[in-house]
Amino acid sequence: MIPMKSFLPLAACALLASRALAAEDALVTTAWTEENLNNDDVRVVEVSVEPGVYERGHIPGAAHVRWHTDLVDTVRRDIVSREEFEALASRLGITPETTVLLYGDKNNWFAAWAAWVFTLYGHDDVRLIDGGRGKWEAEGRPLSQRPFRARPTEYEVTEVREELRAALPEVVAVAEGDREGQLVDIRSSDEYSGRIIAPAGVAELAVRAGHVPGAVNVPWGRAVDPETGTFLPEEELRALYAAEGIDGSEPVITYCRIGERSSHTWFALHHLLGYDVANYDGSWTEYGNSVGVPIENPSGSVWTGQ
Repeated sequence: MIPMKSFLPLAACALLASRALAAEDALVTTAWTEENLNNDDVRVVEVSVEPGVYERGHIPGAAHVRWHTDLVDTVRRDIVSREEFEALASRLGITPETTVLLYGDKNNWFAAWAAWVFTLYGHDDVRLIDGGRGKWEAEGRPLSQRPFRARPTEYEVTEVREELRAALPEVVAVAEGDREGQLVDIRSSDEYSGRIIAPAGVAELAVRAGHVPGAVNVPWGRAVDPETGTFLPEEELRALYAAEGIDGSEPVITYCRIGERSSHTWFALHHLLGYDVANYDGSWTEYGNSVGVPIENPSGSVWTGQ
């Protein structure tokens, strides 16, 4: 498991933020992607939620990463180990110099999770195809069913960026005012208020509803154009978060239910706005199941065990 550091002082925030790609480089268009499908320095990778969508047709030449087996430990709750990530990147034919283009369904939910994992393990040149699979298909761009093939590499992680990951004690410390920072809950307003514990039909639940005290609620979907699934322009993103007091002046922790939707907001705040942001991948399924942590539940809902 990756050790998790506490937030660094504000004096270091600018240095950390400078490690992020420039906003204009962190996203690529579908058109640019199609023009670079034969570029040997580029690797396109699909990370989707729904099973089978890759097999039905994917961007030509794209590799396939399954988030629930390739990006996480399959026994204990954790992300892939350093060694497992190295093996994955090697299997995908990726080198430290490769430009990795990630995309997927659901407006890039788990593609953003993959971007967070890649960045955590020190691969800085990782980008999202803006609009993801939905925009690619809507524009009638080519799809292929050919299996992915690449010459394996020997990828080596040389740095682990521990500051990009938040742990439960850090979140509690911010909630109780013992640590500098701001919390952004990117779930729906019903989840945030405690009316529901999780979206209908999901398996991962908690025994308490509500949110972490002090967290502001900016649902992840507000950061994208509802028609195209692309991120809002930078100035609109800054205004969206600034309206809730998130302006980059303090370190930020994002969270959701299991860490995937919050990765999308992490990407926006870290890569597009350059803020000092950590993703809390334990999120509400850890926090809401923890004994003794402070919770705010405006709806006053009570868990019945049913």
